[in-house]
Amino acid sequence: MSASNLEIGPIFRALMRNKVGAILIAIQIAITMTIIVNSVFIIVERSQKMTRESGIDEANTFHIGSSAFAPNFNHQVSIEQDLALLRALPGVVDAIQINAVPISGSGWSMSLQTQAGAEYDGIGSAIYMVDENGLNALDLELIAGEAFVASDIRWRQRGQTDWPEQAIITKAFAEKLFPDSEWASVAGKTIYINDNEPMIIKGIVDKLQAPWVGWDNVEHALLSPERLAFPTVRYLIRTEPGMRDKLMPEVEQALATSNKGRIVRGLRTSAEDRERSYRGDSAMIKILTTVMIILTVVTALGIVGLASFSVNRRKKQIGTRRALGASQGAILRYFMLENFLISSVGVAFGAALTVGLNVVLVNAFSLSAIDWFYIPIGMITLWLVGQLAVYGPAKKAANIAPAIATRTV
Repeated sequence: MSASNLEIGPIFRALMRNKVGAILIAIQIAITMTIIVNSVFIIVERSQKMTRESGIDEANTFHIGSSAFAPNFNHQVSIEQDLALLRALPGVVDAIQINAVPISGSGWSMSLQTQAGAEYDGIGSAIYMVDENGLNALDLELIAGEAFVASDIRWRQRGQTDWPEQAIITKAFAEKLFPDSEWASVAGKTIYINDNEPMIIKGIVDKLQAPWVGWDNVEHALLSPERLAFPTVRYLIRTEPGMRDKLMPEVEQALATSNKGRIVRGLRTSAEDRERSYRGDSAMIKILTTVMIILTVVTALGIVGLASFSVNRRKKQIGTRRALGASQGAILRYFMLENFLISSVGVAFGAALTVGLNVVLVNAFSLSAIDWFYIPIGMITLWLVGQLAVYGPAKKAANIAPAIATRTV
């Protein structure tokens, strides 16, 4: 029979004499594990969400708004002149007028369906209105069908509610609309907007996210071939690599001086859009990380306190064991094993609490179910924390001299 097996009986009896302390530490370990494992899972999930590709060239893209105030302002002429100006600037890859910007938090959405009629359910999609330069300006990859040409583009007037006859959609949206078809074969099929207004899918792009990063349909996007003849418009500009920051003030100045009948404002990069849209997720990660660190430290201090109290209370007993021939290693092993037993009860209880809390989070906040491997990793981590925390007091106990057994005080 091993030395560890021989020590379990005395350890168990010693714990029964100080049940309250051991139970409190086990509960603390269980709660810590529950919170830490679920927090780590949420942090990993949010981190993956924050690094999702939007589909556009974020590092070299920015956008700027123009709001007309002058009477008799010709919106169509102004937009055409602005686009010609922007596309001619050295360092500009392309520029478009667009109604919304990916991952910016503000945009348009519509419901589309594969059969006409109000009785059929539709699927939500972000709507981006672009011209024939849209794919190049957004840096999108056409993977099926055809791109827009100049003859496809129309002007949308204020209050206009009908839609063009053609559209380009993302691969993810194509797969959602036609789950039983190969996505490449979706090009050329008809979908319906406004319940019964047909649009032919002219092409499919690899990826383009919606403006709302928390939306379930974030990968669903539709490009509509049109420009907006509105008083307030937005231009998206894609630059050559490394030219964005230099061109931003130049673009702002060029637009401001080219037409005095409008206000130019809202200059912002796509990188700033990402930071603003994921600010809540970033804050949550920082908060959860702080909570995990604090809980781990508090739990470790609790283990140190209990072990130190146990050592001080049993100094004479430890000295007697040393006098009877127990080695320093045996004393060290005794307290390490004692902590391992307490931690084992705590992590076993914590595993059940972890699953229970995750079920609550899934039902209340529509989070994903936790992956099974987080639980054993959490158990091992708390075991290690416990062993590291108890090592100091256990080492102190191992250094107690045998002579202390002869002391009466």
